[in-house]
Amino acid sequence: MADIDAWVWWLIGAAALGIPLVITAMPELGMLSVGAVAGAVTAGLGGGAVLQVLVFAAVSCALIAVVRPIARRQRAEPPQLATGVDALKGKQAVVLERVDGSGGRIKLGGEIWSARALDGDAAYEPGRQVDVVEIEGATAIVM
Repeated sequence: MADIDAWVWWLIGAAALGIPLVITAMPELGMLSVGAVAGAVTAGLGGGAVLQVLVFAAVSCALIAVVRPIARRQRAEPPQLATGVDALKGKQAVVLERVDGSGGRIKLGGEIWSARALDGDAAYEPGRQVDVVEIEGATAIVM
């Protein structure tokens, strides 16, 4: 085993850290794996063992210090693009059949939806544009 170069051991270490990264989805392991690759490059360029370990530690710590807070912020933010029924909220629709507190029909996004007025006393006549406030099941709540 003494005839295996140090850079090969670093690459083996990088792979050993990369495999659990894929299985556990812990990004810290990926950052340590990149640090091991940096150690392999240092060894390949002729750096001594102490320099290799210092490069590994510095790259790994720098990545954890910089990337981890960014990743945490990205997870905490809601998605920017609304999909499904959430994308329909706030859209305008055209009344096809009178919409009041008990029901009616609208054309929303090219489809015909059942609808109900948000204010039970309000009524919207055919041809009028309304705003979709909420979607409850298959019914659009409009105003």
